[in-house]
Amino acid sequence: MKKKDYIPGGDTDFLVWATKMTETADERCLDWQIAPPSGVIGNTLTVFKTKLAKTQNPNHGKIDTLEKNEARKAAEKACRIYVQGFLAKNPNVTNADREYMGLTVYDILPTSVNKPLGQATASIGFLGVGVLQLHIKHVDGTPTDFKADYGYKIHYGTFADSDPQPSSGEDLNKSKFTRRKKEVFEFAPADVKKTAYFCIRYENSKGETGPWGPMFASVIP
Repeated sequence: MKKKDYIPGGDTDFLVWATKMTETADERCLDWQIAPPSGVIGNTLTVFKTKLAKTQNPNHGKIDTLEKNEARKAAEKACRIYVQGFLAKNPNVTNADREYMGLTVYDILPTSVNKPLGQATASIGFLGVGVLQLHIKHVDGTPTDFKADYGYKIHYGTFADSDPQPSSGEDLNKSKFTRRKKEVFEFAPADVKKTAYFCIRYENSKGETGPWGPMFASVIP
């Protein structure tokens, strides 16, 4: 869902908001260790206020409206630059300060990201010579704690019949991360007829991985 913009849509409401925001920031700039708004916003609000007043005259023309709209754009752009540069994430500005100025209030508590507990596996499809596609799925019977921010760390390797065969995911020397549930692997011509082994682990946004899923394999077509 799209977040509501902190800048009011109406011209008069915008002017009231911007005036309160700049006056507050000007009063508190030393406490917040920021530059005063005049250095960024300049006279854009004064120009907009003048142009807006002209359009409130019943005899105003199209040029007055166009000039007011251009002045509004310039003032709004300057205000956004100032807010994002000095107020939005400044640790010296409290959420109570932001609320008073009509700014977006951020959740400053870190969101916990759990280490994955479930397991993942995949079925294998054949797309052509040397090309395999994994259809990743959750392992039934394992914890279903996986979240939208979990991806898949796919460990894999190719082995000839004469090579020592892997016994776990730790024996696979290659890996790739994906968030897709369908992942294509293209192997070199020299790997055709070898066996490709795979083992998948869930991985969260902090890079923490869950337990190894079951190892599975296919001869490379």
